[in-house]
Amino acid sequence: MPSGTVALAFSGGLDTTVCVPLLKEEYGYDDVIGVTVDVGQPDSEFAEAHETADALGVEHHVVDAKAEFADLCFDAVQAGATYQGYPLGTALARPVIAEAILDVAESEGCTALAHGCTGKGNDQLRFEAVWRASDLDVLAPVRELGLTREWEIDYAAEKGLPVEAGNEGEWSIDTNLWSRSVEGGQLEDPGYQPPEDIYDWTDAPSDETGTVDITFEAGEPVAVDGSAMEPVPLIEYLNDLAGGYGVGRTDMMEDRMLGLKVRENYEHPAATTLLAAHEALEGLVLTKDERDFTEDVSQQWAQKAYEGLVDHPLMDALNGYFAETQEAVTGTVTIKFEGGQARPVARESEHAVYSADAASFDTETVNGIEQADATGVAKYHGFQSRLANASKPELKTDGGPGEEGASAVEEGASDE
Repeated sequence: MPSGTVALAFSGGLDTTVCVPLLKEEYGYDDVIGVTVDVGQPDSEFAEAHETADALGVEHHVVDAKAEFADLCFDAVQAGATYQGYPLGTALARPVIAEAILDVAESEGCTALAHGCTGKGNDQLRFEAVWRASDLDVLAPVRELGLTREWEIDYAAEKGLPVEAGNEGEWSIDTNLWSRSVEGGQLEDPGYQPPEDIYDWTDAPSDETGTVDITFEAGEPVAVDGSAMEPVPLIEYLNDLAGGYGVGRTDMMEDRMLGLKVRENYEHPAATTLLAAHEALEGLVLTKDERDFTEDVSQQWAQKAYEGLVDHPLMDALNGYFAETQEAVTGTVTIKFEGGQARPVARESEHAVYSADAASFDTETVNGIEQADATGVAKYHGFQSRLANASKPELKTDGGPGEEGASAVEEGASDE
């Protein structure tokens, strides 16, 4: 059997707690070290992890990766990335967490890495996409041993493990700097209407309104209401501000990577606000062709990020595209909070692809182009559609243009 030390992604919850003795008893490892990575969880989660590690006699490492995580979140803003309509949160955090755990494992001379994920979720894939690029063994006790939650509860009781009978609350909650997800329990029923108490970051939407100015440089948020802010405090500030107006709630049916469809509830006030502001600024500074193409690139970026493949070669190419187009995404957007929405109501940029004078109905000419010059464009607009419709058999028999009408259209095309 294997020996040596294994680094375990450790939260102090039921799954990771039962993994500690299992890695020794079932897998034969001499020592287990727990690694908890800070991507913006509540302080109570670190206290729980530390207390549980102490009770288990496990060496416990805490790694602060909030700055790295915030940078990746801002990359997602630049990419305008959402998955099936919601801002990515947990998906972005997992590669950051996995990298931090790998760094600890290598520095501590570990021979293996382990997580407590089941075989049904996305996180197992996101962790292992990072870890399997290393030379260390990768272990997943819950998945590999086919454990159920009931078995884990009984096992914990039998071993006297420091968990409260496996009762971690009615809901399964994952929190980080960028988002808060709530699932499980009655929420697994798509017809169940969740109570207000599942929400923690957002107040119930009301008639109260407010505004905020967000400034971007090259597509990255850099200031709020004129005050420059670093990524982490900027996100924390907007989570509090926008959450107070009920902004950033999502209740959806999500398609996981393994093909399972699950009910998910999310809170993401800052992410919702920043993505709305960023999109509004892009609308001002990008050409139509750039905007159209960016939608496709954003979807590709979001899909790879959802899969936890932020180091995929395709991501390098997509990021190269954004590095080019985002240079112009510099300016300020005013967001109005109302009815649980973050709505852009003003935007300005020195790179605006816009002329108020040209767009005005009170202006006769546009850069020397007169209104009458559009007549030729109007004549050609829809020409191919008219030609196609005139050639349809049903039009010839139902009082349509017929052969004579079609010939007349064709004559108009003789100069093509």
